[in-house]
Amino acid sequence: MNYWLVKSEPDECGIDDFVASGDKPIRWDGIRNYQARNFLRAMRPGDQVLLYHSSCKQIGVAGVLEVVTAPYVDPLQFEPDSDYYDAKASTDKPKWSAVDLRLVGKARQILPLATLKQLSALQTCALLTRPRLSVMSLTENEWQAIIKALGHLQLFSEAKG
Repeated sequence: MNYWLVKSEPDECGIDDFVASGDKPIRWDGIRNYQARNFLRAMRPGDQVLLYHSSCKQIGVAGVLEVVTAPYVDPLQFEPDSDYYDAKASTDKPKWSAVDLRLVGKARQILPLATLKQLSALQTCALLTRPRLSVMSLTENEWQAIIKALGHLQLFSEAKG
């Protein structure tokens, strides 16, 4: 199993969207950075993912997700009306990928960036060293440090009730 962190603005696709979707996965698409895309392409079903809220009032880790599909072609790259349209992409040579993610648990409260910066296990983590990267891998040590700092998660069954 691999560990990942994905960033999103909560009004675009946040933890509450995953809670509202129930067991139905949400397509994680629209990634238009090559390094982030390559990380996305390395995801496999069963991998664990932290959802990080960015560009909002409460910045930080909002919950845990799980990868449910292998990477596939991001259909938005072919839709001219989409913000994620890429005129250079073709069905013969697609440039961008997507995966489906589903909720594992919602953080009882956002784990803020200020707290993450204090964790010694994260000092070389891309979250702190490459702050603009929207998809990144985490080491098992980084994952465990964040999960420990999160404390208890509200599991999906609790979050929807």
